[in-house]
Amino acid sequence: MEFLRSAKRRSLVSELIYVLLNVGLAVAVLIVVWAVESPLPAFALVLLSKWRVLAVRPRYWFAHVQANMVDIIVSLSLVVLLYSAGHGMSGGGMIVQIILTMLYVGWLLLLKPRTKRSFVIAQAGVALFFGATALFGVAYGWPSSIVVVLMFIIGYASARHVFSAYSDSDLTLMSVIWGFVMAQVGWLAFHWTIAYPIPFVEGIKIPQVALLVVALGFAAERIYASYSKHSVVRSVDVMLPVLFTLGIIIALYFSPLNEIGLGAI
Repeated sequence: MEFLRSAKRRSLVSELIYVLLNVGLAVAVLIVVWAVESPLPAFALVLLSKWRVLAVRPRYWFAHVQANMVDIIVSLSLVVLLYSAGHGMSGGGMIVQIILTMLYVGWLLLLKPRTKRSFVIAQAGVALFFGATALFGVAYGWPSSIVVVLMFIIGYASARHVFSAYSDSDLTLMSVIWGFVMAQVGWLAFHWTIAYPIPFVEGIKIPQVALLVVALGFAAERIYASYSKHSVVRSVDVMLPVLFTLGIIIALYFSPLNEIGLGAI
């Protein structure tokens, strides 16, 4: 019994340390954003916090990096959004930054550690949305080739995350295909990006492409889920997701915000 109590105490202590370290990381990133004009130190802090990815033999590095790409994308995207909020607003920017930091804490403690398939799919969706939002929020002056490559990485990482939950033997090939789809969408969106303003938040806008890729990703996952379960895509499984996605695309295309050009980057 004493051994069980001791093990339970160690477990509680380990859990407390885990929570404190993750909260400390989020707070440290926010402090760096406040203290330094360049986002590079915050990027470095986020990457240093992932040191365990490389705490294995070098031959496993690439596999570990791929497995952690979704978390890295979300973390780096948060840094970009924190800087955008700080530079786009005068007084209210700090409040937005604190809210973003709280969302990051929620990601680190509540969503990222989950391994159930539905949570894994949600993690990939978060990476798609925040990755595209951060990228198209700052990349309007970049060469299109860089945007295409980064969209490929975001698409590849999110797809690989989802396919790994299904234990697909062809996850690399399928992930590459989805990465190319996202790269093509990124190339098209680069030449005309519509961004929707968020009420009371001047520094951050939601690019239309971020909503589009999440909708496409949702439909693609539902189609693949039907095929994985039945070895054929059943219309009863995919009809509603596909119609929902088409509805979102049509709504985005005919949105009155597009006509007046709000947030055209």
